[in-house]
Amino acid sequence: MVGRHATGRRRAAALTALGALVLTAAPAAASAAPPPAPGPLPGAARTLGADRPPAQLLRALQRDLKLTPQQAAARLVNEAEAGTRAGLLRNTLGEHFAGAWVSGATSAELTVATTDAADVPAIEAQGAKAAVVGRGLSRLRAVKARLDSTARRVQTPDTPVWYIDVRTNRVVVQAVSEPAAAAFVREAGLKDGDVGVRVSANRPRVLDDVVGGDPYYIDDKARCSVGFSVTKGQQQGFATAGHCGRPGARTTGYNQVAQGTFQGSVFPGKDMAWVGVNSAWTATPDVKAAGGRKVQVAGSVQALVGASVCRSGSTTGWRCGTIEQHDTSVSYAQGTVDGLTETTVCAEPGDSGGPFVTGVQAQGVTSGGSGDCTSGGTTYYQPVNPLLGDFGLTLKTASAQAAPSAPHSGAAADAWAAGRVYEAGTTVTHGGARYQCLQDHQAQGAWAPDGTPALWQRL
Repeated sequence: MVGRHATGRRRAAALTALGALVLTAAPAAASAAPPPAPGPLPGAARTLGADRPPAQLLRALQRDLKLTPQQAAARLVNEAEAGTRAGLLRNTLGEHFAGAWVSGATSAELTVATTDAADVPAIEAQGAKAAVVGRGLSRLRAVKARLDSTARRVQTPDTPVWYIDVRTNRVVVQAVSEPAAAAFVREAGLKDGDVGVRVSANRPRVLDDVVGGDPYYIDDKARCSVGFSVTKGQQQGFATAGHCGRPGARTTGYNQVAQGTFQGSVFPGKDMAWVGVNSAWTATPDVKAAGGRKVQVAGSVQALVGASVCRSGSTTGWRCGTIEQHDTSVSYAQGTVDGLTETTVCAEPGDSGGPFVTGVQAQGVTSGGSGDCTSGGTTYYQPVNPLLGDFGLTLKTASAQAAPSAPHSGAAADAWAAGRVYEAGTTVTHGGARYQCLQDHQAQGAWAPDGTPALWQRL
């Protein structure tokens, strides 16, 4: 039988090799007249645009996270690189993987949790800190799924939020009191030791009714915010929050000109929708930032817990904070929404539906929150990748992007294709080789697996 420490040494060696793959191309096969050696493949920061952030993004990070210009720029690069290393470790650790997060004002130091102490050398070989914990991510998800199922059967007004906290290796229920949390846990058939409790009087509410990143009006009554521009075939449109309108609802734009119609909408359960616009409107990759300037979205690679994130909204403008946790469930008065991301970014009514970005990567659209931008608050967003995947949409980006396409005749059913939404761990074929996805994203035309080791690991 192979010893546990020997296993750890093998994993460390394997990951050291994988780390080199992130920085350099594989050598060309020998031949009589070898072609010129290829240059280094782009690292994560270059692939995701983290090495060339817009000035208005840096200024907002300086203001809200109390950073210098140099610290803000360094943080974005370090967060991008940490995401790739976390993806490599997720794929290697398998069922032992228990989550990853970044910390530190500028260093974005990566921590990866595992249930097996033998994995520590492998984690440290990737330049990350190791945390040995008792519950794997799959087990935490199973506990949260019990709470999700219970919330679909019974009302949970006094336990409005529950989520997986990878940093404490627990599922946490936010409740107005400990007895309320205990009752919810018992109803789910769980034990008190399975779930942590966070007592808070905050009750999140959806942030609709007024302006957002760019205002639009629904049936001449309510107002919400444009999230991200999208396309579906020849139809142009934009993503927004599902609670803003139902399919068939008509919209007008900020200039009171007829704009479009809700093509799809889900709320509660999820908080996602998209509006198809008429020929008077053109989809762009732009997101409003401070001072009337714009940030152009380059993709939708999901950021880690602890990463910086900024939001656009007309009520409170351009605001930044950090990601607290993914896969959060929120019980609004209208019903429960699963799969949201919790942030420390403040928001107020009127910011609903607006876009969240990390660097130039789209993250999601504003759903709801609590507090305000005077005393501070918590805001939740609907992640953009599930929205794109569920509705079959293509994110409008600054670079050329192909619409989702089926594999060509004779290609494998799992052939990589631009425009498709890929989750971490998914395997594809491309150029006669197999690759495994490192980070959730919608594939861009320039992000083929053989040229983006920040997003794909060759198997």
